[in-house]
Amino acid sequence: MHVLPQVNPGAESDKRQTFLVIIVGRDVVEEFLGRLEGQGYLADRLELPMLDQLQATHITGDGAWVYPESHGPNSQALVAWWYGGVFQNLALVTLEGGPNRIASLKDQLVQMTWAGELEGWLNGPPQWHLVGDAGDEWHSALRQAMDQPVEVVPPLPAQQLAALTAKRAAQAEGGNNLLPPEFGVRYQQQFVDRLWGRGLLAALAVYGICLAIYFVALTVFTHLTSRVETRAAAISQTYTNSIQLKAMLGVLKQREALKFAALDCWEAVAENMPTGLTLDTLNFNDGRTLSLRGTAPIEQVTAVTDFYDNLRKWKKDNQLLFDTSASEGPRTSVGPGGTAVNWSFELDLRNQK
Repeated sequence: MHVLPQVNPGAESDKRQTFLVIIVGRDVVEEFLGRLEGQGYLADRLELPMLDQLQATHITGDGAWVYPESHGPNSQALVAWWYGGVFQNLALVTLEGGPNRIASLKDQLVQMTWAGELEGWLNGPPQWHLVGDAGDEWHSALRQAMDQPVEVVPPLPAQQLAALTAKRAAQAEGGNNLLPPEFGVRYQQQFVDRLWGRGLLAALAVYGICLAIYFVALTVFTHLTSRVETRAAAISQTYTNSIQLKAMLGVLKQREALKFAALDCWEAVAENMPTGLTLDTLNFNDGRTLSLRGTAPIEQVTAVTDFYDNLRKWKKDNQLLFDTSASEGPRTSVGPGGTAVNWSFELDLRNQK
């Protein structure tokens, strides 16, 4: 149902309002929806574009406007009657095939004219208008049937007609269309289910791609790891031998260093030991500590301290041999008889800590 506008509002038309009611058989609607479903299209509304063609037609006065809907044998057209600025009637006429087509069309139009006169709204001869092309078969048929001129009104292009239909559908109420409500509910549920299905398929596709990338990366890294492990296994024995040789070289270097360190200690003791002191033991402990023990006359106790200090300051190639931070000093004790003292001290090697 659609409310049609008034063309020339006046005293008479102000009291009346024209409604256009479209009724279609359910079997026709379901057949049409079935064809749409076969094409993968789910409709949310069903509209007739002829309604927008009717509204878009510029009405210039009283008369009848013919809107062809089809061509060929038994073609049909809508006839809209406007009188007094009001849309009075809408009827369907058929242009049959055969030799009596003009006579049949004239009979249909004359019956509509009589009906308008009986209803009282047809108060003068109608002016005929064809919303179509001048070369259309309907134009020739109308001129022959009514034996008078027929004004041709260009119809709206398909693009503009579709735009008007879409605009009207967007502004209309949701239930005011030819689509049965149960079809709309089912189509909406199918649309939602399709969205969920596509979303799930997209998620599965992304998961499959990620999984494929993971396995490809795993294969590549496994291959690289195998190559590295193979190379490591090939050089493991060489590496082990190298580590052993390095350890043996370290031991040899350490022994050589200790040998020369012991000789340096012996040289330092020989050069700095005062006359009169007796050296009983000389221990070179772990290559780090030099321990000296001996005796001295009791009157040469100070010589033991000088001996200790001279060893601490002794240099080898201008480098101190012993650690000068040691502050313990020598240890002395008076021996039996009181004529000699026992002395001992330790020195840490500077470079062997």
